[in-house]
Amino acid sequence: MLFLFEILLTAMQIYSWILIIYILMSWFPGARESRFGEVMAKLAEPFLEPFRKFIPPLGMIDISPIVAILVLRFAANGLRELAQMLL
Repeated sequence: MLFLFEILLTAMQIYSWILIIYILMSWFPGARESRFGEVMAKLAEPFLEPFRKFIPPLGMIDISPIVAILVLRFAANGLRELAQMLL
């Protein structure tokens, strides 16, 4: 059981890094149009899309990815607490 929680927590950490890398790619022209950028978009956009629907950009700054990462981190912390309670 502990092994399953560890796998899920590791997957959430890796996904957080995928989101961060995808967000940073927007700072470099053409980075998201590369093959690597397309793969990152396929991984990140399904999770980011619901947040973009509810959180409008503030001027030219899109804060929805920050909220998405925070939600993912809170979920990981909740999962960690659940694992500690069950074990």
